[in-house]
Amino acid sequence: MNTSDIYEFLSARDAVGHGTHTASTAAGAPVANANFRGLANGVARGGAQRARLAVYKVCWATGDCTSADILAAFDDAIHDGVDVLSVSLGQAPPLPAYVDDVLSIGSFHAVSKGVVVVCSAGNSGPYSETVINSAPWIVTVAAGTIDRTFLAKIILGNNSTYVGQTLYSGKHPSKSGRIVYAEDISSDNADDSDARSCTAGSLNATLVKGNVVLCFQTRVQRSALVAVETVKKARGAGVIFAQFLTKDIAASLDIPCIQVDYQVGTAILAYTTRMRNPMAQFSFPKTILGELIAPEVAYFSSRGPSSLSPSILKPDIAAPGVNILAAWSPAAAISSAIGSVKFKIDSGTSMSCPHISGVVALLKSMHPNWSPAAVKSALVTTANVRDEYGFEMVSEAAPYKQANPFDYGGGHVDPNRAAHPGLVYDMGVSDYMSFLCSMGYNSSAISSMTQQHTICQHTAKSQLNLNVPSITIPELRGKLTVSRTVTNVGPALSKYRVRVEAPPGVDITVIPSLLTFNSTVNRLAFKVTFQAKLKVQGRYTFGSLTWEDDTHTVRTPLVVRIITSRFYVNA
Repeated sequence: MNTSDIYEFLSARDAVGHGTHTASTAAGAPVANANFRGLANGVARGGAQRARLAVYKVCWATGDCTSADILAAFDDAIHDGVDVLSVSLGQAPPLPAYVDDVLSIGSFHAVSKGVVVVCSAGNSGPYSETVINSAPWIVTVAAGTIDRTFLAKIILGNNSTYVGQTLYSGKHPSKSGRIVYAEDISSDNADDSDARSCTAGSLNATLVKGNVVLCFQTRVQRSALVAVETVKKARGAGVIFAQFLTKDIAASLDIPCIQVDYQVGTAILAYTTRMRNPMAQFSFPKTILGELIAPEVAYFSSRGPSSLSPSILKPDIAAPGVNILAAWSPAAAISSAIGSVKFKIDSGTSMSCPHISGVVALLKSMHPNWSPAAVKSALVTTANVRDEYGFEMVSEAAPYKQANPFDYGGGHVDPNRAAHPGLVYDMGVSDYMSFLCSMGYNSSAISSMTQQHTICQHTAKSQLNLNVPSITIPELRGKLTVSRTVTNVGPALSKYRVRVEAPPGVDITVIPSLLTFNSTVNRLAFKVTFQAKLKVQGRYTFGSLTWEDDTHTVRTPLVVRIITSRFYVNA
């Protein structure tokens, strides 16, 4: 590696910040008065603060993550006896075959040794079929919002005041600055759309200098950070970025950037056109707690169904991943003007992944004999599908919509309930190998991946009966029956009754409808029959199958896509 033009350590030490942020989220010790330049001040700690932490560096300051490093890290982690692997990385679609994907291969070997592997779902949302790390032995984590934000005021020259989101808490001008509309100060070779969104090189630097620039998000240029960089290079004083508003706030560090919705942006634009010398001043931001409805699925969080194995529901679970405060490497300067910080606010499924990793570490300490499949089942079947006010969770999209399993899997994680799930859907290596055979991979490719001799001749061709804690049927034509097996991890004497919320357009029958466990029977199977009753071509519908006793609720997501065939015969 040529390190002459980058700042890097040829060791596990972090020169970028991303690894420190994720590691401290999973297992950081308590730190009082943690904050990012005065924002989000309080006690910060990781999910499993007493866990021992091992770090395996597979990505470098060059931006490269090599297959050899990733596989070596999995091997070393297995050899070192880790219990959980937190993997905040992945390859964007198109997804490679599981037998060719280094994360799938490495995680398979870890899971076969009892190590739980937790991975990010990806940041390509809100578009469907963008979820990554979709192997059934991986816990795949989507990102949700939290009830904290950072707001600042925009005070116009006519004393009108608007509020927007910002992470800028640096030096503010002592007096008001002039507002200019980006489209009115475009460079000679830029079209109006590029200038409107402050695309790189689209503005006249002479007209930008010293002014606050009003930019509007467009279909081509959606990023507030791009607008900030454009204005900063032209020596502007600040940015107002009007956009489809999400909870994720751009990390503008060198000049102020306040993100507002289109309505506020349009009102400010109207003010600039009415006034000969429009002016604005920004207030310092404030940390606002408890005013936002949470959790919601983050706009950027990648969505299912899996483009590689649509019969396996992905993502599995959602966790906090928006505006997360965590430790930052002092070797990783966040900007030329600011230098280093001890804590930083960041967003992504990279941030939600270690939240689940910390929870898994706690679960493993309570239940050391649980398999990775049992741990995942406990997370999925006990998750919340409602926000803190009891309403069904929504998903940031355009427009907002009611969230579904393709957004959050089983739901938003509930660690306390996951510790006592009652029933789990368990699996082992042989089940995963049967799954690989059902994918149509040849025996030699699977044997090479698993390092176990595999013959696929007599394995099931269907993936629908893989014992995952969900049922996903991408093509329901008429009638179909699938099976599952649950293991009792609660009181030995337990009775569970089924409650079904059928996906619209589908009739469901569960046999048996009562599961009775005792001291000698702790595993029971059941069958679920799906019958399409509506002729709806190609639409996914969602429901749930829930097993309940007096103290446990085991919720299994149901996802069905109805396919009907119509034949027309000429008379």
